Amino acid sequence: MELKSMLTANSLLGMAGGIQYMSLKSASKDPKASSEKTLRAILEYAKDSEYGKEHNFAAILQAKDADTLFKLYAENVPANDYEDLRPYIEKHKQGNPDILFPGKPLLYATTSGTTNEPKWIPITKEYLENIYGKMTKVWLFNFIKNRHKVFSGKILSIVGKVKEGEAPDGTMFGSVSGVTQRDCPGFVKALYSNPQCVYSIADYTARYYVLMRMGIEQDITLIVTANPSTIVELQNNVNEFYDEYVKDIENGTLNKDLRIDPEIRKELESLLKPNPARAAELRELKAKYGRVLPKHYWPNLQILNTWKCGNTKVYLDKFKDSFPEGMLHQEFGYFSSERRFGLVLDDTLNTVLFPHFHYYEFIDEADLDNPNRKYIQLHELQEGKRYCPYVITFAGLYRYNMNDLLEVGPNFRNTPTVHLIQKVNGIVTITGEKLHERQFIEAVHEAEEQTGLKTRFFVGFADLSILGYRFYYEFADQATTQEQAEKFNECVDAILKQKNVEYLTKRDSLRLKMPVAHRLVDQSFEKFKAECIAEGARDGQFKLQLLMQDEKRHAKFKKLVLDD
Repeated sequence: MELKSMLTANSLLGMAGGIQYMSLKSASKDPKASSEKTLRAILEYAKDSEYGKEHNFAAILQAKDADTLFKLYAENVPANDYEDLRPYIEKHKQGNPDILFPGKPLLYATTSGTTNEPKWIPITKEYLENIYGKMTKVWLFNFIKNRHKVFSGKILSIVGKVKEGEAPDGTMFGSVSGVTQRDCPGFVKALYSNPQCVYSIADYTARYYVLMRMGIEQDITLIVTANPSTIVELQNNVNEFYDEYVKDIENGTLNKDLRIDPEIRKELESLLKPNPARAAELRELKAKYGRVLPKHYWPNLQILNTWKCGNTKVYLDKFKDSFPEGMLHQEFGYFSSERRFGLVLDDTLNTVLFPHFHYYEFIDEADLDNPNRKYIQLHELQEGKRYCPYVITFAGLYRYNMNDLLEVGPNFRNTPTVHLIQKVNGIVTITGEKLHERQFIEAVHEAEEQTGLKTRFFVGFADLSILGYRFYYEFADQATTQEQAEKFNECVDAILKQKNVEYLTKRDSLRLKMPVAHRLVDQSFEKFKAECIAEGARDGQFKLQLLMQDEKRHAKFKKLVLDD
């Protein structure tokens, strides 16, 4: 049966994915021509929407050539952050059609924003069918190209809950990856190691337990989860509950102590049967190795697909040598809730872009603070240089600032590839939480109101070594104890969970650890600034972000911590 399933998947995905792969190669042959064609298609699609009329889409389309089209688009459509587009999205959420695009969104994806309110990212039928339909076929086809036995076993794919709730007009919001998995072809769906109801288990320890209790019983040959921190937490769950898994597998049961909704438990238990043979194998593995790793219980694993760029690299060392030799650990690609920018097709970090579905613009890293900055076209990118991307999609994000810094890699055909370096513009992320400086500042001030403790100065740093943040507080009362500081810090952490849905998710799922509190000496900022000026910083131009990932500056504040 496994051979038959593999042959079916390889044949059908090879045919469907191969066709779309050829379209991608064709579009990548001439990125300027593809950019023009795509921009015209998106403007034509949305020209009669409220936004399209306000920003002269019909007039822009009168451009006779690509350069004029790009110029008119830049002159008529401002660069946007989410807050610039929020009023239009709010109209869609209230049930109004034809605001950013024809009709209404099919669904929304939600993610953290720079304010208390999360971002509601509209997903249209056109966008879902193209990016999560056609290009997902290329993604799966590419797995086969890299490892032809990738579908010989089961797939462990960790996605979000399909439906989290509804907008005021009844349109659902939830996980686009969950919807994609839900709507995938039956022959692919049969390969998943667990049913979708697992992703609705609210308790993360229970969710990880079920994922691994079901997964470890089976021959997993493909793992897909964007964030490598999830792999770390899954293995932590294995380390803690391995013996319980084995008992459950032997008896065909599901640990009664787990906090699982009764309806979900009923569905899961209906799928379980006693498997004493596999239980015996797992016991033998523990007797032989002591600490049992994926290379022991999934020796046939072909591909692990996670992020490897940016700060996610810190997690990779935590499972180094844990997987089978010869397995391909493939970069997931530059990807976010706002858009799927492209796909990684090989064993590099480089994302192949979709010039036939997105129109891209870029700002050179050196030009980011320039009020008269120049927007660069896709075909003008230079390998090895770094840029901040702006994107327009068939889902209403017009000249949308991704607030990311990308580095350009080699061309795919004639189109540049990219990979993520880091977030920019006051945003810090360790494991996808995208914490904004403004949120940190507001959280500290609200904690002051709630606790009565006042600060003279505070600053926060991402610390990859602890997979969390270190928050430094100079309290107005220098007699404030470390215990009081930690209570204050707990209050800041709780407020950040309220302000940032991704921070909440990453903290609750244990992928992001509790921030560490430190007390600063009196006049800490003045002492820090004096040291920087002594090293050559200009007094008149001195500025300091209050939330950073900067080891040089972090080292200076470590020296300003009060001794207990």
